[in-house]
Amino acid sequence: MTGALFRNAAFEAARIFRLKLTATANPFGKLDPLPTGGNIRRLQSRPYNRTPQFLGKAKETGVSGFCTSSSSSTVSTAGFIGWYLGMVKSRPVLTKSVTSSLIYIAADLSSQTIPQASVESYDLVRTARMAGYGLLILGPTLHYWFNLMSRLFPKRDLITTFKKMAMGQTVYGPAMNVVFFSLNAALQGENGSEIVARLKRDLLPTMLNGVMYWPLCDFITFKFFPVHLQPLVSNSFSYLWTIYITYMASRAKPTAIAI
Repeated sequence: MTGALFRNAAFEAARIFRLKLTATANPFGKLDPLPTGGNIRRLQSRPYNRTPQFLGKAKETGVSGFCTSSSSSTVSTAGFIGWYLGMVKSRPVLTKSVTSSLIYIAADLSSQTIPQASVESYDLVRTARMAGYGLLILGPTLHYWFNLMSRLFPKRDLITTFKKMAMGQTVYGPAMNVVFFSLNAALQGENGSEIVARLKRDLLPTMLNGVMYWPLCDFITFKFFPVHLQPLVSNSFSYLWTIYITYMASRAKPTAIAI
């Protein structure tokens, strides 16, 4: 009897000692099963990772805010374009004239910025002349010119496009250059002989440079755009051209010649 009790006590002590050794060697892992009266004891640790909810919300809010901002910008741009196209159809002459005037203002200020060193040296009277020319002369004439070309040459094939380009280079372009130089000179107080002298000096170089610049612009305008948008496209191309032509118009007064 005493021997049996001693053996049971020794066995229980060995079991407890083995359990402690296993727990010390692998405190967070899976414990080896130990027999305890036919039952198996398992200890297993489980990793517990939880992403803070506020981080997820912050990410969602950031992405949502970016998408909302981009969508708002896109909607605003689309809304402006839609409004402008509606104005082109409902009030074509006024819309194209105002557009031409704004482009002439921007081009003239750019032309004055190149040689000038300060804002105080800007000639705002000159800019006002250019704005008036774009509003009262160029804008309306572009509207009627492109409509005339569309009626005379309704097709948009390659041959018809070249015909429109030739008309622009031989009729509309030279006529508008003469009007521009003459009107600008007259508004500056030049008399008839001085205007003629200016035309003799500046008209031919301007036309030669126009032949190098405008044919490609006219080809794109006539070939790929409908007639109601052609003045807008032409005005867009005219930004760089206007920088040049306003520079030519602002040159010093030439020596008058007898007429």
